[in-house]
Parts: sequence; structure tokens; C-alpha cells
Amino acid sequence: DDDDDEPDEWDKRIMKTGCHEENLALQLCHADTGDWRKCLKEMQAFRECWDRNKNNERTSTVDN
Repeated sequence: DDDDDEPDEWDKRIMKTGCHEENLALQLCHADTGDWRKCLKEMQAFRECWDRNKNNERTSTVDN
């Protein structure tokens, strides 16, 4: 029995980036439009958040 209120591994990883809201907006935009090109504003907001939180540095040290 899946409990949708519990964050899964993907959600937990996105939350750690500090960009959960920006990621959600980007995912919802793509779900609504079906076209990443129509989500440039959301993609830019996610990218800026990612850079602001130094996620490239953080994720390069994470073992997969």
C-alpha cells in the first residue's frame, strides 16, 4: 500500500537541493504543456536556484 504523503527517494533528493519548489513548477509546466521549450522561465528559475545553492559542487561529491 503506497502512501503518497511520504516523500520518495526522488523527492528527498530534490528537497536536499533547496530547489524543490522550482523543480515542481518546472515539472508542472512540462506536464501542462508537454513541451520543455514552453517552460524556459521555470527552467531558468530552477537553474538559478541550483547555482545559488551550489548544487554542482555538492552533487559532484555524492556517491551514486
